[in-house]
Amino acid sequence: MQGKDMDNKSRKVVITYGTFDLFHIGHLNLLKRAKELGDYLIVGVSTDEFNEIKGKKTIIPYSHRAEIVANIKCVDLVIPEYCWEQKINDIKKYNVDVFVMGNDWKGKFDFLKEYCEVVYLDRTKDISTTQLKQTLKSLSVSKFEIIKAIEILEQLKRDLD
Repeated sequence: MQGKDMDNKSRKVVITYGTFDLFHIGHLNLLKRAKELGDYLIVGVSTDEFNEIKGKKTIIPYSHRAEIVANIKCVDLVIPEYCWEQKINDIKKYNVDVFVMGNDWKGKFDFLKEYCEVVYLDRTKDISTTQLKQTLKSLSVSKFEIIKAIEILEQLKRDLD
């Protein structure tokens, strides 16, 4: 657990969770907007093992992702997210007032309204980790195709010489 002091009991505590792989402006916007809803922002970063359970393959390992998120100035505390079920325990443990997620999860965490306010924030337009991974994959395929084309051209040149 990495974080800043949380001594003041009168703070409004906000919590959010995510994988935060290939950290991008959409992640930063979500965290900044989540912090605006309170005084103290806790971020649960999904562990590599939990991502496997969710069917996600991360590029950046958990320890690096957690360190990146911990060093965002609006983030006060980073905790590991091990499983879906821990959210209620975290809300109780940290006296959370507001639970925040991106609106792509709208309705999925409404059961937490029994414990705190639940807010779904709009995603940043035209950016997502999935989109970045697809772009990287297509660039990788393109690079392979270019290398193959160069090899064919070099072979043709040798055959003609």
